Amino acid sequence: MDQLSSHWMEYIIAVSPLLLGWILDRILGDPSWLLHPVVGYGKIISFFEHRLNIGEGRKVKGAVMAIFLVLFVFMIVWFVLLLLSPFPLVKIFVETVGVFYCLAGTTLSQEVKMVFKACGEGLAVARKQIARIVGRDTGSLDEQEIKTAALETLAENLSDGVIAPMFWYLLLGLPGMMAYKMVNTLDSMIGYKNERYKDFGCFAAKMDDVANYIPARLTSFLMILSAGRMSLFRFVKKYGRCHASPNSGWPEAALAGILDCRFGGTHDYFGEAVYKPYIGSNPKLLTDSDLHISLSVCLRAELLMLLLCLLLRGYILL
Repeated sequence: MDQLSSHWMEYIIAVSPLLLGWILDRILGDPSWLLHPVVGYGKIISFFEHRLNIGEGRKVKGAVMAIFLVLFVFMIVWFVLLLLSPFPLVKIFVETVGVFYCLAGTTLSQEVKMVFKACGEGLAVARKQIARIVGRDTGSLDEQEIKTAALETLAENLSDGVIAPMFWYLLLGLPGMMAYKMVNTLDSMIGYKNERYKDFGCFAAKMDDVANYIPARLTSFLMILSAGRMSLFRFVKKYGRCHASPNSGWPEAALAGILDCRFGGTHDYFGEAVYKPYIGSNPKLLTDSDLHISLSVCLRAELLMLLLCLLLRGYILL
């Protein structure tokens, strides 16, 4: 009986940071007044990029920088948790805060809601709002393109901002989760194919592709499951590959199938037109109803992933 109680205590200690961190994210989101580690990641990346992304051998220098930063984050977090092992309550607190920092589901949902709300206040306001969450040029987007961009971002970042961090937490704990956020930040800052980053950032972009390969496909599965639309697997298989990214198309295809809409098309990035194949075939006008369905599907997918992680952690420990 004592052994069983001990196992359950181990399980509670093991899963509580993920559960509590997810709850904190749902309650607080990403308050603007709270210093975020990703901001620190960005400053470190910028520091090295300005000093290394010059001269010859940029591919090698970019690869070395990316590997070093990811391993550095992993080892620092691992070492801190090791030091806190004699203090389980403090360790749980630190891990909970770390998980909270790594999840972005609530902030993403709030930003997308604000985009749809801004569409009712005029194109200028809506374009300014959508620019907060997309990398494309927004100055010439119409209302339909703005709403499409918002929902594409919602689907893509459900994977990057929630499912993938949970996946790496399940595999490697908080060190893996924090290291994944460094991978993701590297890609978002230097993983572009423009003149400045095409060599220096190519390894970071490939690393992000590898880190998100399973999570992106898992995200599409969870979205379909949460919508109760198993018939969409064929749709997702067809359109999931219709994206410049090997991963982003999968969650986008799942949401396009659920909404029976069309994502993709030509967009401007840094003043250059970039063609993206269409995902889906129905060019319908997106409405607030589509927003509510999308947010509901994403939340249920989060809950399914959380439950999966808690059950698998329990299976491993018990």
